[in-house]
Amino acid sequence: MAIGDSKKYHLAQLNIGTMVADRESEQMAEFMNALDAINLLAETTPGFVWRLKDETGNATEISVFDDDTLVNMSVWEDRDSLFGYVYKSGHTHYIGRRKEWFKMPTEAHMVLWWVPAGHEPTPEEAKERLMHLREHGPTTHAFTFKQFFEEPNK
Repeated sequence: MAIGDSKKYHLAQLNIGTMVADRESEQMAEFMNALDAINLLAETTPGFVWRLKDETGNATEISVFDDDTLVNMSVWEDRDSLFGYVYKSGHTHYIGRRKEWFKMPTEAHMVLWWVPAGHEPTPEEAKERLMHLREHGPTTHAFTFKQFFEEPNK
């Protein structure tokens, strides 16, 4: 479903990870080389709407936090679509190996929020949502899969 469909709201997500080594390092090579396949899997998953990317097709050069932090941001039709991609697809292979590539977070590193259909959230908007989650816990403004809030007016 493309941006501008008949739904009033879509689910946005931000997920960040602080790399254990430089993105050009041998330690990060397998992950970095898999990004195109991971992103293609997302884009072909039912319910996918949009994802943040630069001219290379990835978001690895988009810096919102610091140079060692990779940003993944996307928009989905609903919770089930995103959940299916994250936890029930080939993506789980990489989740299971994340300790090889990313430092274990000590605070929230993923945030969800509702956006009007057709809206492409900015990295700054996503950062604000994550900071809100860290400071206030899950609310209708910023939440998690575990403490989820339904779309507005539902």
